Amino acid sequence: MNKVDRPNARPNHVLNETFDLFLDLGASEKQAEFETVYTNALIGAASTDHRRVGTTLEPLFDAIISEIPPPDVDPDGPTQLLATMTTLDDYKGKIVLGRLQSGRVRRGQSVVRIDHDGKVLMPTKVTAVFTFNGLDREEVESVEAGDIVAIAGVGDATIGETIADAGDPRPLPPIRVEEPTLRMTFKVNDSPFAGREGTFVTSRKLRERLYAELERDVALKVEDTDTPDTLLVSGRGELHLAILVENMRREGYEFQVSKPEVISKVVNGETQEPYEQLEVEVSQEGLGAVVELVGQRRGILQDMKYREDGSVHCVYKVPTRGLLGFRQAFLTNTRGQGVMNTLFAGYGPLAGSIATREFGSLIAFEAGETSTFGLAASQDRGTLFIGPGVEVYEGMIVGQHIRERDLEINVCRKKHLTNMRSSNSDIAAKLDGIRTLSLDDAIEFVADDELLEVTPKAFRLRKRVLAKQDRDRAFGQLKKAAAVS
Repeated sequence: MNKVDRPNARPNHVLNETFDLFLDLGASEKQAEFETVYTNALIGAASTDHRRVGTTLEPLFDAIISEIPPPDVDPDGPTQLLATMTTLDDYKGKIVLGRLQSGRVRRGQSVVRIDHDGKVLMPTKVTAVFTFNGLDREEVESVEAGDIVAIAGVGDATIGETIADAGDPRPLPPIRVEEPTLRMTFKVNDSPFAGREGTFVTSRKLRERLYAELERDVALKVEDTDTPDTLLVSGRGELHLAILVENMRREGYEFQVSKPEVISKVVNGETQEPYEQLEVEVSQEGLGAVVELVGQRRGILQDMKYREDGSVHCVYKVPTRGLLGFRQAFLTNTRGQGVMNTLFAGYGPLAGSIATREFGSLIAFEAGETSTFGLAASQDRGTLFIGPGVEVYEGMIVGQHIRERDLEINVCRKKHLTNMRSSNSDIAAKLDGIRTLSLDDAIEFVADDELLEVTPKAFRLRKRVLAKQDRDRAFGQLKKAAAVS
């Protein structure tokens, strides 16, 4: 237990919370009787008594040696390595990481892969063997059982497969990676600003980058669609996909993504959707707003505890699609003082309709450069996302409307100059505040008929159909089709 030197440290409270967590997880009596060490990492001190500050880290090292059992390995058995992580090297190819459970691995050794179904695949030779010194990877000639190792030359091995001796292949219990729960489309940027800011802008580069990511991230799935410039990317939650988008943006890629949507599946003839365990910690004053917010998104309260400091800890089971756009609403309702965390809780029955977005978009009426005069005249309509002097195009989203429907506004309008009015008076116009969206905020905000344009320098929200008359025509046709059906 670290940071026991802090003025507001609560070691007894944290210890009791940890003990309760162990019981909730079904820990055995032996596991619940864990050794506790209190530390101050800044000065390198540890102690087994929170009332007394130690002088060295020896109590921590003694506890590790006495309490943690050595690895259960067989140094004399045949080679067995369970792949627990993979990475890609431009020169070595795919590299598999894991603990060597049995035997030895040396460079040039003949090994086989055993897949999740127990099938033994073609033999191959290990081209490189690595061990770790701290965080650094060092190449060696051989490694022994019990070591955390990395090997290259084993083909397309994935997490959960066993790398075994070709002469005596024995499988280990496989690890199965959980299926993705969210998906979104990645497509080539076709906005009026396409190609201005990115280095890699073609569909070929986009496809190569996404399929190369599969070598590093086994929880990701990439599929081609009927449109050659659009790919369907599935991941383990909104954060997983947002990290991929941010990494590609920093690498110089320019593309567009759609709103995330959940992946449902059929279980015993019933369509089910993914659920998350949502844990929130808020003050008692903000509890009512949070309870109402989660209730609107079909959340079911599982547990509630009042803490000594006046906060409340709540545990909910919420459909994954109910959490799309939830974070910003949660921070607004708690005035930025709430804490939330989510964990995948499996699949369950469809929860019904959920309204994840309450307000429409403010859309640029024409292309041009935003002016203070135009923005000041529009700010009563909602919350603006951009300031003056920003180039926009028709159909680009520049803010959030105060009503449910979308609204076109002219943010490029300039004041007409006469003998009674000069351009200097424009300086007197005041903007109440511009809400700068982060990437997470933009992904949460985007609607079904909108796209997020991502470039190395910026990201912009836009309508799928940019021209107003085309959007009106498409809406009319959709309304007519709904009336006929």
